[in-house]
Order: sequence, then C-alpha cells, then structure tokens
Amino acid sequence: MLTVSIIIPVKPGGEVKALEGLAGLDYPPDLVEIIVAEGSQPSVQRNSAAWEAHGDILYFLDDDSRVAPGFLSRAVSHYADPAVAVAGGPSLTPGTDTLLQRSIGSALASPVGGGGMRNRYRRTGSARATGDQELILCNLSFRRDLFLELGGLDERLYPNEENELMDRLRVRGSVLVHDPDLAVYRSQRPTYRAFIRQFLNYGRGRAEQTIISRDFHPTILLPALMFLYFLMMPFSAAPVYYLPLLCYAGMLAFAACHGALRAGEGKMFPLLMLIFPTIHLAYGAGLWRGFLGWPFKNEKKVETVVTLRWVKEFPRQG
Repeated sequence: MLTVSIIIPVKPGGEVKALEGLAGLDYPPDLVEIIVAEGSQPSVQRNSAAWEAHGDILYFLDDDSRVAPGFLSRAVSHYADPAVAVAGGPSLTPGTDTLLQRSIGSALASPVGGGGMRNRYRRTGSARATGDQELILCNLSFRRDLFLELGGLDERLYPNEENELMDRLRVRGSVLVHDPDLAVYRSQRPTYRAFIRQFLNYGRGRAEQTIISRDFHPTILLPALMFLYFLMMPFSAAPVYYLPLLCYAGMLAFAACHGALRAGEGKMFPLLMLIFPTIHLAYGAGLWRGFLGWPFKNEKKVETVVTLRWVKEFPRQG
C-alpha cells in the first residue's frame, strides 16, 4: 500500500479540529504521517510541509476538515491507475451549521450560486476524471513525486494555487479524479461579512491565476461585467437599462425558491435572495481587484515563517 502524508496548514496558535477525525482512520497506522504547518501564508505552508514529507501521496486538508474513517483507503485506491496525479472530493456543509451557513452551502451547491464549481459543495454522481473546477484544496491529494517535480504550489497565489498546479498537471496529460464519496464536512463562513470577504478573495485569486497561467476562461467575464453593470446603474435613466436587472431578479427568485423547498426551510428563501447576488458581485469585484492590482502585488516580497509539527510520524527505519 502507498504511504500518505496528511498536511494541514493553520494560523499561528490556531486550533486544528481536523485532528479529531484523523484519530479514527481506517488505514494502517504505520503508513500515515500527519504534519501541521503553522504560518500566515497557506500556499507556502503547504509547500514547506510537502518538501519535508515522506509519503507517496500528499493529502491536503484544512484545519477544520472533518473526514470519514475510510477516506484514505478510498483516496489511495484511485492511485492504482498510474495516470492519476490528483484525487479529491467535495466539501459538504454540516447540518448542524447555522441557517446562514446552511444557506450559503445551498447556494454554492446550485447552478446559480456555484455554477461549474458547484460539485465542490455537493455529493453527486460517481468517481470520474475531471478538471480543476470540481476539486477543492481543503480535501485534495497529489502524487508527491509529481507535486515536487512541478515545483509545488505557486506561492504568489492564495487562493487558487491548487487550480494553477492542476492546470499544469493536465497539460502534461495527468488525470484528475473527483470522487463524490470522498467527502469532508466543513462549516461555511459564520458571518455575512466573512462570506463577502471570502468571495472577494476567490475572485481575486481567479484573476491572478488567469494572469499566471495565461489560460483565459470567458465565463469569468460574467461576474466582472455584472459588477460593472451594477456600478453604472445610478448613471443611467433609460428604462431598457433595467431589463436585464428584472430578468436577473426573476432568476434569483426561482433559484432561491427552489433552494428553500429542496432544503425544506422556508426561512432560507430571503437569505438566498441575498446570498446569490453577493456571490456574483463580490466575485466580480474580486476579479477586477486581481486583474488591476496584480502588477503592484507582484512587486511585493513577503517573508513567511513556517513551523512544521509532526502530530504523527512514520516508524523510524533501523
């Protein structure tokens, strides 16, 4: 069987809730090591741990990812195919989360909120070859030799550092696997303000990834143009200008109604009516921030101190 290095980045002094689930792993203990990487720049923390890891597979979790006991066995089974370089699964919202958090999870798992990335937040279908749009770094594994061969994550990026690396892997013909049953549970942002900040960062990260990879996806123009549309609205008095807004409001109402009915919670409807446009506008604003701010960010050099702690080590040889 393959050996696995589980890597968990955490802020200095932060709590690592993921360790609770890892205590009951259904995988040979002598084939697993667990490394907590403490620091303030997750892409640097993950790379630092990866260079010091000893496993055949690098499995990245977030500090609050809650795993099932058999997740490692399931993940490792995909690497029986030598073409597979990456395997991961969705991040699901716990039913014990607040109404706001569950509403965010519902929005992200829908076509209107999550779009092509919605399978990151829902369990659907069977294990399949995929692109980076279905994979998420809080629940993602790599072959260590390929990860290191390509230089790991681009440390200029956070978030979207994993997407850029997966783009490079796909270009060289590697297979990425999304397994819906390889799921973790993670709570959504606890406040509306934190949620806005999350999607501002997601948009910025996507813009910066696009600049680095030079792989432009036309669909990212939609939230960017939508942000401009709303920004220019106060300067237009022509009634025809508001026709797209009416269509958009109708789509939101339908999606919010569908989400609330599917969840069986009528109180979710007004929250979804707020969350859907927040996703689109915050992501769009983040895109502009990333595209326009990249030259200035690229000039900055940030030194990050990373402290590695082995919660569990491989048995020492000899």
